[in-house]
Amino acid sequence: MEYITLNNGVKMPMAGIGTFLLTSDEAEEACVSALASGYRLIDTANAYLNEKAVGRAMKKSGLKREEIFLETKIWPSFYEQEDAVEKTLERLDTDYIAGYRLMEKAYKAGKVKAIGLSNFTAEQIKEILSGCEVKPTILQTEVHPYFQERELKDFLQKEGIVIQAWYPLGHGDKALLEETTFTKLAKKYGKSNAQIILRWHIQAGNVVIPGSKNPAHIRDNFDLFDFSLSEEEMADIEALNQDKRYYTSTPELLKKYVEMVPPVDTQK
Repeated sequence: MEYITLNNGVKMPMAGIGTFLLTSDEAEEACVSALASGYRLIDTANAYLNEKAVGRAMKKSGLKREEIFLETKIWPSFYEQEDAVEKTLERLDTDYIAGYRLMEKAYKAGKVKAIGLSNFTAEQIKEILSGCEVKPTILQTEVHPYFQERELKDFLQKEGIVIQAWYPLGHGDKALLEETTFTKLAKKYGKSNAQIILRWHIQAGNVVIPGSKNPAHIRDNFDLFDFSLSEEEMADIEALNQDKRYYTSTPELLKKYVEMVPPVDTQK
């Protein structure tokens, strides 16, 4: 495993398992498999409705709680609820998480190890930075070889904020996965095209959380630490940037998300 040190001194694994779009049972099985394969980073969210399953998986793993870097995300409409963090911790069956006034309060109380942001723009992050007491450590956003977010990343680097890539494999886009560059490098290193992409992310400083419910894919997505790409090979991949998103937010969609109250995770 390789780690990155966040701006508050906390060490975070560079590769983890994502649970977006996984049912409760699928998330539990995927996380159990991932932890058994060596993963130590798990990503979930209130809105995924699988936090309880993730909590069960951590218990089943037999690992000590402090060995697992757990992150979840509070839905915007929950921010002002005084017990939002407590309810999240209860669902996860843990007494702290890795993850603004409310979250700062939880951070100061030792209930969270770090505060992060999800899907914020540079302007929105600047707004947070202008008034926060506890600086955000990480931004979770769409990043992959076709959409490298160079300007945003330069801004984040200056602020000491790490990028965490969702859709790190381009939402499974066949055109991206089968790029000649990746095929050539996969043959050279005895890896898959997906592993080459994930290795590029890690060397570029991006934390990755690819999701899968297939145990073999989960293992493959973590088999990234026995080789390194050269500077020239990294540059070849950087040249593939097309500023191509697979998810585009609109003001209308953002307003809908902010105001929506997602169902509560009632799974046992």
